[in-house]
Amino acid sequence: MSTAENKTIVEASFAPLEVILASHDELYGTDWIGHFPGMPTLDADGHRQYSEVMRTAFPDLERKIEDMLADGDKVVVRWTARGTQTGEFQGIPPSHKFATSSGITIFRIADGRIVEEWSESDLLGLLQQIDAIPAFA
Repeated sequence: MSTAENKTIVEASFAPLEVILASHDELYGTDWIGHFPGMPTLDADGHRQYSEVMRTAFPDLERKIEDMLADGDKVVVRWTARGTQTGEFQGIPPSHKFATSSGITIFRIADGRIVEEWSESDLLGLLQQIDAIPAFA
């Protein structure tokens, strides 16, 4: 696939989570592997479950691609996510606080699907914004 086609596939992964969950098997390979800080390596079912957790915790979640670079089978995205925590998030009760987080994810594409991701994000900042941990003075 061309880098342009790979970028289009990754852009589709930034659709609203309802769309992602409805088209998960078409977008993500069944052998998908995810590497996220502070979490065990996820498989495709784990990704689907985590997407559902995020949709429940932040129902108004919007994710935006800020920058995108592609080379071969890899696409790198710098992204921003915004939403209000109205549901439980990783054991943290709803704070009803609006939060913004950012990160960088490397996607690997094979046979027209996302098959692997490596992501780094500002989880500390997110947890501070939803009052799960105190902010530094």
